[in-house]
Amino acid sequence: MFDVVVVGAGPVGLYMAALLLSEGHRVAVLERHTSPARQTRAIGIHPPALAALDSVGVAAPLVSSGVRITRGAAYSGGRKVADMDFARPASEYPFILSVPQYLTIQALESRVAELGPLALHRGVHVEEVADDGGTLRLRGRFRDAPVEFRSRFVVAADGVHSALRGGLGLEPRLRTYPDYYVMGDYRDESRFGDIAVLFLEPGGIVESFPLPGGIRRWVVRLGTSCPEPTPAKLAALIRNRTAHAVDSSSNTMISAFGVTSRLVSRMVHGRIALIGDAAHEISPIGGQGMNLGWLDAAALAPLVSTALRTSANRPVPAELAQFERSRQRAAKKAIWQASVNMALGRPLHPKVLNARNAMIGRAITLPVFSELVAKRFTMH
Repeated sequence: MFDVVVVGAGPVGLYMAALLLSEGHRVAVLERHTSPARQTRAIGIHPPALAALDSVGVAAPLVSSGVRITRGAAYSGGRKVADMDFARPASEYPFILSVPQYLTIQALESRVAELGPLALHRGVHVEEVADDGGTLRLRGRFRDAPVEFRSRFVVAADGVHSALRGGLGLEPRLRTYPDYYVMGDYRDESRFGDIAVLFLEPGGIVESFPLPGGIRRWVVRLGTSCPEPTPAKLAALIRNRTAHAVDSSSNTMISAFGVTSRLVSRMVHGRIALIGDAAHEISPIGGQGMNLGWLDAAALAPLVSTALRTSANRPVPAELAQFERSRQRAAKKAIWQASVNMALGRPLHPKVLNARNAMIGRAITLPVFSELVAKRFTMH
């Protein structure tokens, strides 16, 4: 019998578990994969999320292993269009942290192991959740054998294709976009250092971000899907669109993806709550999804923790309703911001692009506009 069962041992589920374990609650984390993923995937951690991670003692080790991005620049046709400053003096973390997702998971998993050595259960595939009126029973399989966990509250953090969400019948609203991307990590031989760079080109945007260990990520917007991306193909796209050469033999990750967004109508279903990608899928362009999930957890954990210390054994319905409204507003805002980011990266006729770039270059010199851009990029 557990106080809380968290389904999913990704960054969001592990953070939720760490929050609750640090309050002394008995927590189980159920993960269907038998070992952590080694993919780079999400890399950007924004200042509000770093402050949230600091509450469980994870921010410091991540900052020490990542790259601090305090500035950005936009180029077009080889000419600088604008500079962007992400270092907000009032912020506890005046930068965006770039760190591979597997290192983030390692740091969170280590913290969970310190707080609850037996909390993480890998290889458990949850098939259903039943509520007997007093206890939630999670039934599934572990190494082909049936297994059951009992809990007072359940948090679903099992990703975009959440099995728990599907079992509840909470199918999200799905939206598809006419945007496709291919991205890859290469040895950084550019002159950009720790600066994030956007190339606003007629054929579509190219984004470039520093990673630890002398690596740089490149993301190229395409007009059609790319089912079989290769390091050489992406290197050619980068060179043709930006005139920057990357060594295809140094590639350590290659991926192609289309873009969809999802948002469930309800994040709370009785004593089951959905957070992170299980509740809302956000376009990767802008790097908000993982951060949004952490902020979901930071808002939910105190409600659950307080309830577990009372005889009610469940959070106050009105407080859960407020949590749901607040986090859905945040998700809608993030979806809108991502759609704006994608629209700005679509192909444009050179004359239209030049006119827009000139307007951006003038506007960014205005303190009010510059502050707004910084807020949008850093999720303040």
